[in-house]
Amino acid sequence: MTVSPNRTASHTGLGARLGLLTSAAAICLTAVLSTGQPLRAQDANAVIAKVNGAEIRQSDLTVAEEELGPSLQQMDPATRRDNLIAFLIDMKIVAKAAEAKKIGDSAEFKQKIAFARDRLLMDSLLATEGKAAVTDEAMKKVYEDATKQVSGEKEVRARHILVPTEEEAKAIKAELDKGADFAKLAKEKSKDPGAADGGDLGFFTKEQMVPEFSAVAFALEPGKISDPVKSQFGWHIIKVEEARDRKPPDFEQVKGQIQNFVIRKAQADYVTKLRTEAKVERTDKPADAAAPAATPDAKAAPAKKK
Repeated sequence: MTVSPNRTASHTGLGARLGLLTSAAAICLTAVLSTGQPLRAQDANAVIAKVNGAEIRQSDLTVAEEELGPSLQQMDPATRRDNLIAFLIDMKIVAKAAEAKKIGDSAEFKQKIAFARDRLLMDSLLATEGKAAVTDEAMKKVYEDATKQVSGEKEVRARHILVPTEEEAKAIKAELDKGADFAKLAKEKSKDPGAADGGDLGFFTKEQMVPEFSAVAFALEPGKISDPVKSQFGWHIIKVEEARDRKPPDFEQVKGQIQNFVIRKAQADYVTKLRTEAKVERTDKPADAAAPAATPDAKAAPAKKK
């Protein structure tokens, strides 16, 4: 979808890392999806291959699915399963060869193992904290607080025609004053990417457009057409189609975004709490110049569009 050069947009910085699924329920589910048959309890972690006597179990396949599954989404379940098992077999073979060369004894390898362990521990704990924070009550509160800010905010639906020069804008305005169809002229003459839609910008609030455009659009009555308006993008002719109080989306429409927000905020708050309790020393710079470590963003700032 083409974005109008006048809009600004909000981006929700949402999507926390969830760690590895290792529960018996997840293992059983993966097995059912892969084979089409439910497993008996004693088979939930069945051996699915052996490499020089070393076992590869269903739980190993589950971990590999979590790590590599997204890159294999285009494959059907049976092919994906075969590829994951082939990867696990190759990994066992190559890892054994690496052990024979004593690669695991190097300082660099041990450092990477320590980093990976800390990262997995961090991801797992933050996933637990985030999951615990997601309750119906918490999500409803976030929704209610957000809708209070939206309630009463005005928005308009408008069309516009964008041209490079004032002369062109004046000529178009003259045609409109004589009764020319706005949408048709927008398709023919507007340089805006949304010209194919007859210059229709949909509903927007004042903050979503550049100030010069908003000032005129929100002063016009529905059905009225503006004189040429200059902005950083060129010259606009604006027609307001409708004005209304902004309506917040239904809870179910934004439930996923709210859930991600609650998770990210809980994780950020938890990291902040732990940091205040920890003794942190930066030896690479003076203490008063040391910047705090990064935490997951609970909310992303709105980003300006052209």
